[in-house]
Amino acid sequence: MDSQARAAALRAERCTLVLVDYQARLLPAIHQGDQVLAEALRLADVARLLDVPVIGTEQNPAGLGPIVEALRQRCASTLAKMHFDACEDGLLEWLARQGGRPDVVIAGCEAHVCLLQTALGLRRAGHALWVVAPACGSRRAADHALAMQRLRDAGAVIASAEMVFFEWLHDCRHARFKEVLTLVKQAPVG
Repeated sequence: MDSQARAAALRAERCTLVLVDYQARLLPAIHQGDQVLAEALRLADVARLLDVPVIGTEQNPAGLGPIVEALRQRCASTLAKMHFDACEDGLLEWLARQGGRPDVVIAGCEAHVCLLQTALGLRRAGHALWVVAPACGSRRAADHALAMQRLRDAGAVIASAEMVFFEWLHDCRHARFKEVLTLVKQAPVG
């Protein structure tokens, strides 16, 4: 993604939200896992309010178990995978069925493994990419930081959930503005 594309506004009608591997057995080991999951849930809630398709992935569900049920309920679909890069297990095909939405907002665990490899796969496939850093987690904070730097270097935009929400809304006169604002105000501060 060139600098002009990175400066372009994010539009809900052009986006899909991909939530990578928020699995119940993995989350307790994730640095600030509760906060990471809370951000993912807010992302999914706002995406659904604004008609942004949401897909979840789960790495080796037989070994790591399913994604957290509260998140699964917010996903239109859940893709089981064995590759660290979900693109190699059908994510690109699922995205193609969503009507050609070229932009992907992504978050997940672990930031430096499955999230990173899936994001790089999406970039190789030509998708513009926004990574919601506070909704991404790794066992070690240093791995999270390195993953965000590598993704930025690969052309992804690193963003917060609120940055994404307000770009999706575009205007305070949006029909769903007040509902989104309620979710924004529910976020923990700090």
